[in-house]
Amino acid sequence: MTMHIEEEPVSRSPGGGTSYWPDVRASLVVFLVALPLCVGVAVASGVPAELGIITGVVGGLVAGLLPGSSLQVSGPAAGLTVLVADAVAAHGIGALGVIVLGAGLLQVLMGLLRLGRWFRAISPAVVQGMLAGIGLVLVLGQLYPFAGRESPATTGEKVAGLPGLVVDAVSSPAGVGLGLLTLAVAALWNRSRLKVVPGVLVAVVVASAIGLLLPLPRIRVGPLTDAVTVVDLNLVDAGVLGAVVTFALVASAESLFSAAAVDRMHNGPRTRYDQELVAQGVGNAVCGVLGALPMTAVIVRSATNVRAGARTKASRVLHGVWLLVFVVALPGVLSYVPLAVLAAILVQAGWKLLEPRRVLALIRTDRAESVVLLLTAGLIVTTDLLTGTLVGLLAAVVKTAWDVSRLSVTVTPDGQEHEHVTLRGNATFLRLPRLLEALESLPVTKHVRVDLSGLRHLDQACRQAIEQWADAHRTAGRTVDLIRPASG
Repeated sequence: MTMHIEEEPVSRSPGGGTSYWPDVRASLVVFLVALPLCVGVAVASGVPAELGIITGVVGGLVAGLLPGSSLQVSGPAAGLTVLVADAVAAHGIGALGVIVLGAGLLQVLMGLLRLGRWFRAISPAVVQGMLAGIGLVLVLGQLYPFAGRESPATTGEKVAGLPGLVVDAVSSPAGVGLGLLTLAVAALWNRSRLKVVPGVLVAVVVASAIGLLLPLPRIRVGPLTDAVTVVDLNLVDAGVLGAVVTFALVASAESLFSAAAVDRMHNGPRTRYDQELVAQGVGNAVCGVLGALPMTAVIVRSATNVRAGARTKASRVLHGVWLLVFVVALPGVLSYVPLAVLAAILVQAGWKLLEPRRVLALIRTDRAESVVLLLTAGLIVTTDLLTGTLVGLLAAVVKTAWDVSRLSVTVTPDGQEHEHVTLRGNATFLRLPRLLEALESLPVTKHVRVDLSGLRHLDQACRQAIEQWADAHRTAGRTVDLIRPASG
């Protein structure tokens, strides 16, 4: 596939030269938002914090340089924490690099095969259900650090441990209070007129400053070189290959859904979906070689980038530079951030994924779509991400097939010994029971005329059923006329 890079608009200074200040300023804002999220996603995934930062750096310096999207920012995503935690628990942290590398290569292949656009055809109810299920699991897991406890491995254990968590929270309220303070500061700041500075950053700074007075567990970040592991291909087995496919599909879907949302926020060049899928795949392949977390395009950082005034992809590349410089030069600063503060930021991210208002609105307006959403989310919570998503997609396909298979059967008597049956719409196997019921309930007459000319579609199952019914009717000594569709 031939790739080309579109010219991107840049701002001009009053003297006629090119001004890069808007991108530099936006990159600093995105960096300040990305830093706690990179660490928080890693901690929530059950891996060293350094791996999240490495993924953030790769998202800026590798994916950020490649064509596809101009303003979308990539890095570790809260939506993949459940997937990573399950994979590490099942296969060990050593297999994480293999899984992410394989997922990246599969994404590159899908992009070269021009499959990126097909991710836009996934039912919104499935997408919303997937995000809601992930958000709920994420919120449940991050309640435990408030009380200074390690989050259980499975969702069932998270739910079962809630009563004990309440007791721990009452006996040691410092972490809970600091977490609630973080959420409150972020919410209030976002409602103020000072949105140039992100509320997440203000909340982390304020809560961490107060947390210096409290004996709470804190982040530990060491040198990035200590966290890098060489990928071990000997760990490949059937379970790992299944995880590769799951990672690739979920990461691709999240990235391309984010791209569609970001494109609605600016007037610059539109995302080229196949090229963006290749860019994400290359980034994940690099992350896999380094043994880091998987990477996706992230809507929170991308929206921050657009709102901060970014004009070109320079802003997302520079945000990766600032991440690398900060961790190399000032790694000790992160040790002042309590884990309860990071947990609060991730609770906020999980709540945004859950979007209870949109879920309730869908339940009120479209019950069928809401069933698909709730089924997807419920299975993700009770089983796993892959099972919930696949069953949700199957349910959405069945629902769509049922919706388009609208069949009208009208029976009109024409004298004492004649019946006229008119079919309109789409006669598919989903409507076959109703069609046979209508035909078999006809009164015993000498002549039946079945008009099929009004059908837009007649599948093989219904065609055979009608012909078999007509043959049986004729065998009984009656006559049947079939007026077939124009297609024959």
